[in-house]
Amino acid sequence: MELRQLEYFVAVAEEANFTRAAERVNISQSGISAQIKALEREVGAELIDRRSRVAALTVAGKAAVHHAKAALASAESLQRSVDEVNLLVRGRIDVGMVTACTVTPLFDALASFHREHPGVEVSLSEDNSDVLIERVLAGSLDVALVGTAADPPDELESLVLIREGLAACVPPEHPLAGRSDVTVRELCAYPVVCLPPGTGIRSVFDESCSRTSANPNVAFAASAPAAVADLAARGMGVAVLSRSMSTDFTDRLVSVPISDAVVDAVLALVWSPNPSVAVRAFTRHVGANA
Repeated sequence: MELRQLEYFVAVAEEANFTRAAERVNISQSGISAQIKALEREVGAELIDRRSRVAALTVAGKAAVHHAKAALASAESLQRSVDEVNLLVRGRIDVGMVTACTVTPLFDALASFHREHPGVEVSLSEDNSDVLIERVLAGSLDVALVGTAADPPDELESLVLIREGLAACVPPEHPLAGRSDVTVRELCAYPVVCLPPGTGIRSVFDESCSRTSANPNVAFAASAPAAVADLAARGMGVAVLSRSMSTDFTDRLVSVPISDAVVDAVLALVWSPNPSVAVRAFTRHVGANA
């Protein structure tokens, strides 16, 4: 019994016609008929009733066709599994990440993925979150770590790593340093140091200002959180960062939660709904390390 015989049998069963079935599987009508007769001899029963113009299944054929389809599906799954392994032996994924990324789970995932699949080349690039998202949507990036205001785009698959509010970071001598929290409007009474437009944190801050009718004076914008903190420590303005980012600078700055930011800052991994085998494997590593 051969897989091609089962394929021909299923084709005749579904088309109910030897001619159409032969065209479907690219074989002559005599060839498909001969192969099915060989299959019938092997199983010891007639599977197709040839006495009418319609190629109908016999009782034995009806019993056999489900198993034939299952056998073909299993063979296809076997081939797909082997193909996936082969793709992971030699492949490539292009990974984007927010500028000055310091997210430990991403680097842990990169390390564990490389150990398990050393033949896959990984290319890394940095940019603002809005650019990274557009590149994933366009297909020039396979997967990206991005910051967003609220949830990631619906058009992409995603894994949220961090969801949190914003904080105002100021030197210990600043008037806000003794506060338990601060509103957006209170914060905007001072010059602001923030990440640039296109980043998730800046999107959250801008939306919060818009909804609370606050008018911020963004004195400086820097692409790296450390640079934002350094400017604030020098008295150039109030730094606006995520609450987890602010914990990296407690030696120089006091972190004050912003109480009325309208949405959370989200850090998420995003990828296409139809990922490659290597991308699926990589996202599993990120999830395991999150």
